[in-house]
Amino acid sequence: MTNILDDYALMSPLRHINNWLKLAIVFFGLLLGVSSTSPITPFFIAFCMSFATVAFGRTPLKFYLKLLLAPAGFALTGVIVIAFFSGSGQELLSFELASYPLAIRADGLELSLLVLSRSLSGMCCLYFLALTTPMIELFAVLKASRLPESFIELSMLIYRYIFVFLEMALSIKYAQTVRLGYSNFRRSLSSMGMLGSTLFIRSWEQGDKLFLAMNSRCYDGKMTLFEVKRSVRAAEMLLTSVYFLSALALFYFTKNISII
Repeated sequence: MTNILDDYALMSPLRHINNWLKLAIVFFGLLLGVSSTSPITPFFIAFCMSFATVAFGRTPLKFYLKLLLAPAGFALTGVIVIAFFSGSGQELLSFELASYPLAIRADGLELSLLVLSRSLSGMCCLYFLALTTPMIELFAVLKASRLPESFIELSMLIYRYIFVFLEMALSIKYAQTVRLGYSNFRRSLSSMGMLGSTLFIRSWEQGDKLFLAMNSRCYDGKMTLFEVKRSVRAAEMLLTSVYFLSALALFYFTKNISII
């Protein structure tokens, strides 16, 4: 419960950067990474976003790599399938698995690298935003962008109660564990069933308490959010411009380059 993304976002020096500038950087990276026909540009975007998150945002490298493991593992699974079962051209590697021939061809490997690079660039862009911008500030930005009030308020409540219910579930599970509730398979099934039913009832009770608390404070269907106004400094604009121009130049000059 201590290593949640908002903890690192609150402690990040990049938290004090203009939120609209950070959103522009993230959307630029996402769009350019998806649009690239060569894996070079998405890999460059992933490197820049990772460097900014770790070096400027002071996110621990070990924690950042752990965050990348789960989505990167999922992406690698798809990349392996693409490499072996798609593409044509020169055969780079072939072997048999259970009497079934498998081969990696040039086009298939090129496509798999492109998919991997796009996935990494997207993940790194989103992690840059999540690890440098607290959620409450993102909600304020969403409100300033004139999204529906009901959508923003539901998002805020859902985000808040994810952690409330997670803490409740961990407390119940800990109490079950010290009472040997997970000592064997049969007890584990029974304990998990009790955990689910208890959490459902507690969730219902928490919802009633929240409704009463908000009504007692004259809730009229709107939550007040204040957006912190931060100016964009010259150094920030210069670094952002250099990054944008470098990525665009790389995108233009590598669009017809094949690395295989």
